[in-house]
Amino acid sequence: MESLGILESNSIAKGIEAADAALKAAEVSLLYARPVCPGKYSILLYGDVAAVDASLAAGSAVLDNHLVDSVSIPRIHPQVIHAIGLSVEPPPLGAVGVMEFFSVTAAVYAADAAVKAADVMLMDVRLGMGIGGKSFVILSGDVAAVSQSVSSGMRIGAEKGLALQSVVIPRPRPEIFESLL
Repeated sequence: MESLGILESNSIAKGIEAADAALKAAEVSLLYARPVCPGKYSILLYGDVAAVDASLAAGSAVLDNHLVDSVSIPRIHPQVIHAIGLSVEPPPLGAVGVMEFFSVTAAVYAADAAVKAADVMLMDVRLGMGIGGKSFVILSGDVAAVSQSVSSGMRIGAEKGLALQSVVIPRPRPEIFESLL
């Protein structure tokens, strides 16, 4: 079973050190390790549940009082891994859904819930860089599936108190899809 681990630090220097410790602790893949707004450092790791848990423990120990958040998401949907930081070519027509959050972790949880709720394609999971620490998720599919997915994703974000805004746009103009790539 595959898992996604997330570590967030309030120190960039300690975040880099924690990423190294996490990677040395177990066989995991580094998906993302970089500064995010406002002055935090986020690390995303992917692999077997036990390996991710061991890596999170090692990274958390290094961060100590600089740890902002540490979470493991078991059974993460493969589309979430592919969409982190990448834009994926959408299917023609349909709808586009956008979910906006106040944190990296909330966006990842929401993306996972959304893609598991209905037959949609995650186009992008953008994590907190250059947008004031916010994160957002873009997905596409038919209108009903996108609506169901956005509802599921936003519910998860709201439970964490970090949901901001969402929209579902039926049959967007082709230029909208192009602007998202």
